[in-house]
Amino acid sequence: MDWKSINFDWNRARAFLVTAEEGSFSAAAKALKVTQSTLGRQVSALEEELGIALFERVGKGIEITPGGIELLEHVKRMGEAANNLSISASGQASNIEGNVVITASEVIAVYILPQIVMEIRREEPGIMIEIVATNISSDLRRREADIAIRNFQPQHQDLIAQKVKDSKFFLYATPEYLLTHGPFANEADLSKASFIGSVDNSRILAALSSLGLKLTDDNFPYKTENHATYWSLTRSGAGIGAMLEYIGEQDPAVQRVLPSLPGLTLETWIVSHKELKTSRRIRFVFDFLVDALNRL
Repeated sequence: MDWKSINFDWNRARAFLVTAEEGSFSAAAKALKVTQSTLGRQVSALEEELGIALFERVGKGIEITPGGIELLEHVKRMGEAANNLSISASGQASNIEGNVVITASEVIAVYILPQIVMEIRREEPGIMIEIVATNISSDLRRREADIAIRNFQPQHQDLIAQKVKDSKFFLYATPEYLLTHGPFANEADLSKASFIGSVDNSRILAALSSLGLKLTDDNFPYKTENHATYWSLTRSGAGIGAMLEYIGEQDPAVQRVLPSLPGLTLETWIVSHKELKTSRRIRFVFDFLVDALNRL
């Protein structure tokens, strides 16, 4: 490699990259936690080093130049490489103490993870756990989390995933609801029942249809995107809801609806960045989660 040909400062290149991605100097300065004037000087210095204009003023905003667009892909790869360097460095730490961020769906974060992370802390008190409860997949490659619990197999080569046992969902309702609105002796009887749904109900309708239930949107008078609210509505007697077998069978407020009805199967994967698997801290939590979820 011709090292003498590299004649720019990475901090300035990073300032250019973040400005291009954020769309303004002010947003980029906030993201990098520097003053806007400092960021502006870094970009100007890079333009001088490279001998090319990267941005031009358009009204009160800025717009990347054709020359800047041409360089942007190269700088993006540099940013990814710098991020991987940080990930690799943090992964080499042998200390079992430190923070671990776990992301999972709301239902797992609320009803399953609390007991597991308490067990983790009992074994390794130096580990601090942060739980990100979201139904949107966090980007592990950008370090939005260290470990993710997902219901699909990730395909990116930078991620390592281990499958745990499949989850089973069954239908549940309160005894009072079943007594008042039943009896529900077969799938056809359930067409007159009320169910708890989501705002986009198409996936729930398709899943229940695969079990032989003939339902329409009219069967779902209550809808929510929040899993805790969903289960609270079910436990309150508003209607029938689907829940993980482990949670539903242990909840005294509900009982299974039509026990002969087969459950819905959902894959479960524990996922981490491949470089973070070299960290004793991350590896310990990763393996603990695999073991705990297989025991449910």
